[in-house]
Amino acid sequence: MRTPNYDKFPSVPVPAPHSADLWQGWEPIAARLSAALAAAPARPRVIAVECYPGVHHADVAAALVAAPCLAGATVLDTHEAFRPAAELDELVKPYLGGDDPVFGYLCSKLELEDFLAPARADALRARIQSALPPSAAPVLLVGPAATLLAPADALLVFADMPRWEGQLRQRRNEVANLGVANHTLRGPLKYKRAFFVDWRVCDRLKQRTMARWDFLLDTTAPAAPKLTTGAAHLAALAHAVTRPFRVVPFFDPGVWGGQWMKDVCDLDRSAPNYAWCFDCVPEENSLLFAFVDGTTLEIPSINLVFRHPRELLGEPVHGRFGPEFPIRFDFLDTMGGGNLSFQVHPPTDYAHEQFGLRYTQDESYYMLDAAPEAVVYLGCKDGTDPAAMFADLAAA
Repeated sequence: MRTPNYDKFPSVPVPAPHSADLWQGWEPIAARLSAALAAAPARPRVIAVECYPGVHHADVAAALVAAPCLAGATVLDTHEAFRPAAELDELVKPYLGGDDPVFGYLCSKLELEDFLAPARADALRARIQSALPPSAAPVLLVGPAATLLAPADALLVFADMPRWEGQLRQRRNEVANLGVANHTLRGPLKYKRAFFVDWRVCDRLKQRTMARWDFLLDTTAPAAPKLTTGAAHLAALAHAVTRPFRVVPFFDPGVWGGQWMKDVCDLDRSAPNYAWCFDCVPEENSLLFAFVDGTTLEIPSINLVFRHPRELLGEPVHGRFGPEFPIRFDFLDTMGGGNLSFQVHPPTDYAHEQFGLRYTQDESYYMLDAAPEAVVYLGCKDGTDPAAMFADLAAA
């Protein structure tokens, strides 16, 4: 067995003067939010907790209101303002590819506002206003679209969620798709709806509001919630883009999965296999920010792409792809497993026309290790000259 040296938890330090702006545990978090309200008496006493898909919004609300400093708060759920589930199903239907279990079309037109029923949204806003005077206890509005339903100058907390953690919660039937209660829908179908619709819609809200978040809430580990200021989040992103960094890898089994990564990456030896290590997929991976005491806070690494796309990607790449990271780095492990699955990717025009994707998936493979008698199968187009192909491979 080898001695693993693979860092599964790389982090980026939060720069001063924000390097101590971290609160852990529900009571300290609630106390910090309560203090922020008290420090701005001209603002309405409303705490709006915007929840990204995958966040356990009801648990967040219950934990905050259980803290002594927020006892007596009026708790409101944003889902009261959403359209009925049948309407939402029809709204997103054009993007889901019918009964196909995998393919859909990236939603580029819908906004989170489209998921709200105007009359219900107005009724919830009226409830917020009626709950404010004369009570001194605040209003706690929790859920997706809280930003849109709360008063414009409410205290804004963004409860973020890395997509990978959201996927795990989908598989365990812990969370549903945006605005509906389809918890028991098969995990791959929830993922498809999230990939083509939910994440796109909520990312558009994230991009246009990130600069005005008062706080960012990390509930990736539900028992260990963490809070930082919006200013610390922005400062850490600005620092990360000036230096080399890695995102937090995640690992998944598969039909060809092998045993190599268990040793190299120091993974659970009792797992049947690991097929993938997603080592750099910023759309789904996390980014860890390290504070002065060594504690880390976990955010979606796509936040960095959204906030600093030109600095991160360069102008030519950003000009072509927009605020997306068009490269991914994976480890594929077949050692002690099966043959890697046959890979077919569409040309760029087809990918854009059929799926709304801006780019296709061209691949380069680097062989990091091999067992005796390992084999690579090469499929060739008609008319390929094998001798010329092998000469080109040798030259490369």
